[in-house]
Amino acid sequence: MNRGRPFNRGKSYGRGRGRGGGGGDRYKNSKGSLGDGLNKAEYDLSTLDPIEKNFYREHPNISNMDEGEVKAYRDSLEITVYGGDVPRPIRDFHEGYFPDAIEKGLHNQNFEKPTPIQAQVLPIALSGRDLVGIAQTGSGKTLAYVLPGIVHIFNRASTAPGDGPIVLVLAPTRELAQQIQTVCNDFGKCTNVRNCCMFGGSPKGPQLRDLQRGAQICIATPGRLIDFLMCGMISLRRCSFLVLDEADRMLDMGFEPQIRKIIDQIRPDRQTVMFSATWPKEVQKLAEDFLDDYIQVNIGALQLSANHNIMQIVDIVDEQDKDDKLFTLMQEIMNEQENKTIVFAQTKKRVDELTRYMRKQGFPALCIHGNKTQRERDWVLSEFRDGKSPILVATDVAARGLDVDDVKFVINVDFPHCSEDYIHRIGRTARSNNTGTAYTFFTYENMKQAKELVDVLKEANQTVNPQLMELAEKARYGGGGGRRWGGKNFGGRGYGDRRYGMSRNGGSRYNRDSSTKGNGTYKTFKWD
Repeated sequence: MNRGRPFNRGKSYGRGRGRGGGGGDRYKNSKGSLGDGLNKAEYDLSTLDPIEKNFYREHPNISNMDEGEVKAYRDSLEITVYGGDVPRPIRDFHEGYFPDAIEKGLHNQNFEKPTPIQAQVLPIALSGRDLVGIAQTGSGKTLAYVLPGIVHIFNRASTAPGDGPIVLVLAPTRELAQQIQTVCNDFGKCTNVRNCCMFGGSPKGPQLRDLQRGAQICIATPGRLIDFLMCGMISLRRCSFLVLDEADRMLDMGFEPQIRKIIDQIRPDRQTVMFSATWPKEVQKLAEDFLDDYIQVNIGALQLSANHNIMQIVDIVDEQDKDDKLFTLMQEIMNEQENKTIVFAQTKKRVDELTRYMRKQGFPALCIHGNKTQRERDWVLSEFRDGKSPILVATDVAARGLDVDDVKFVINVDFPHCSEDYIHRIGRTARSNNTGTAYTFFTYENMKQAKELVDVLKEANQTVNPQLMELAEKARYGGGGGRRWGGKNFGGRGYGDRRYGMSRNGGSRYNRDSSTKGNGTYKTFKWD
């Protein structure tokens, strides 16, 4: 569906690219001092080599579709587009008319059909348009910008060592940056496109050498890239294709001043593509300031929503019961053939405590958090990916950008500060159209967040624990008044010992009681 953009373009958002949109210094936060001494680069477009950005040819298969067929296809993929002259989505990769080297890479890696975000974003990006893609993690967005970026490189003059990158990808975390590099490496083998990856926590020397050897793609976290820019070790004057991946997470982490400083170093006639799992005002503002006549692509609902392939199960528990319930749950999960699990806790101390407890109980658990060295983090993630240690305990920040396709379970031992973080956490499972299960321990102290959690569950067609509903109602009227529910003590023998979720195709070995409602089979899960 093609609509007017769902955003109020008030006068406070009216600045376009090249008209003071750099800003930066007035967006102060804990990281606000980094990059303050970096001045905006000056460009005279009349002296710059022109950039060719439109390489898209519409395939006859797509041209022959009538508007009704295009709408039906978009609707089937839950694609909504906003903007003018939006290219039609493709149905197969060969309809993108990619160069032979990329076609070979797609074939060698067994890519068959584009995901929804790829189907719509690829023709837009290949057309040279600026765009914003709103889609959940695991949607295949990395390929949606890496392939157009490589085509863009093919059509620029050859680079020499020291020229600087043509494509710049900004990512919030080292883990995500490394995963993007893996995709670039996979296609670099068949296209001879080189890349470098810059992130904190590792020596600068090897990263700088990769760049100076003529890397055409630079993947970087904002802080490390600012370091290189401040020292004059990297130039972005050749960059003409900019990607902001997980823009909402970068802003959440306080990187907005650095992002603005970095963009100020890049020529204003660049092509810019941005991806985000959510569409808050801060991300909208960034898009308005730095993207030109952009197209917005939404996959699924625009509001805060969870992946519908995830079965969400919420337990109402007392804080002191969490460890015992985790032990019982992990015993069940470890009996499953596919049992790769991420356990989330709120603090680094809690992560360490849970890891020691689980290992003491005989579970193969390892952990990552901000106090771990890069070498420790890399080793832990390697053990987890390889399945040698199928349980990973982590904080939110440490797990941001983590992309492991075969995670089957997520456990929120501690509920996060907001529903957005909850959605990002559980999005570690059910990636690439797989299915998964998310368990959440929810306490009376989390009551103020009950309403948001109920809304997330309802949007995803999950069964809502009745006691969670009661908590939401209680929070609505100000809370207080003790901790008794339905005549039973909170967390006692009432609803507190049950797990509620929706099973897909009736499939769960943990089923105790079941009834049907609508098109799904609803299960009431109980602790043994």
